[in-house]
Amino acid sequence: MQKEKIILGVDPGTNIMGFGIIKIIGSDLSLLDSGVLSMKKEKDLGVRLKMIFDEMIRLIDTYLPDELAIEAQFFGQNVQSMLKLGKAQGVAIAAALSRSIPFEEYAPKKIKMSITGRGTSSKEQVAAMLIHILKVKTLPEPLDATDGLAAAVCHHFQSNSPTGGKHYSGWDSFLKNNPGKIR
Repeated sequence: MQKEKIILGVDPGTNIMGFGIIKIIGSDLSLLDSGVLSMKKEKDLGVRLKMIFDEMIRLIDTYLPDELAIEAQFFGQNVQSMLKLGKAQGVAIAAALSRSIPFEEYAPKKIKMSITGRGTSSKEQVAAMLIHILKVKTLPEPLDATDGLAAAVCHHFQSNSPTGGKHYSGWDSFLKNNPGKIR
């Protein structure tokens, strides 16, 4: 019997938080849920952060994910936006940790590269590949939901890489820890 794994992927934000939940059995990936939490109508940042925490707890308690994959901040935005995004990301991670769920962060380019093979792919190109990978007809709008889903799929691909999700300091370290894998 093959082990089942559930991954919750999150694209954090204080206006919109996208999420995607996938189930993996063997090499088969399936979409359990995806969507967004829209907080645009709420003006108070503290209330928005509580909304993120509450939604994360709801998703965790509903789907019982084994792992959280979250999109990391990227530089280039203004400082205030980055600080708010960092708070949203921290609250989402805290919710996962409160339920003892491990997390991994991925840069936006890493997620795009993992899904499409190009770190500069558009959101639409990522969505098109996810439709193919997950064998579904459509994905929900807006694309923030797709970004959360992409984080989950990226995490699956990264943790099933030839290095088994392990990180090495270089080629010599890989060879030392994997004798006989390379001929």
